[in-house]
Amino acid sequence: MGAQAVDRELKKGSAELLILSLIENKARHGYEISKLIEERSDGVLKFNVASFYPLLYRLEDRGLIAGRWVEKAGQRRRRYYRLTAQGKDVLKTQRTTWLDFVNAIHRITEAENA
Repeated sequence: MGAQAVDRELKKGSAELLILSLIENKARHGYEISKLIEERSDGVLKFNVASFYPLLYRLEDRGLIAGRWVEKAGQRRRRYYRLTAQGKDVLKTQRTTWLDFVNAIHRITEAENA
């Protein structure tokens, strides 16, 4: 598996965690979520529209997020997403799993340098 394929799989595996984390305390629209991921990762993580919005729809179908359309004067209509109770439970589990994974990788990759 090439480096690009590995990068793609890591991004795919973390996308749900990133989205749920960003709407944990504040409802956000899809474009805002996407831009925050890109900005906070210093451009390392970018999602294209063709894969990002279907992911939001799947999260909504699974009951992890809830979306509602909001219209503001002088702006286009946007769908804002918030975390559901079920989404909060999933986020908590994913954070723990991700932290365990990162710590395990760190222990393995740093073991020879100790």
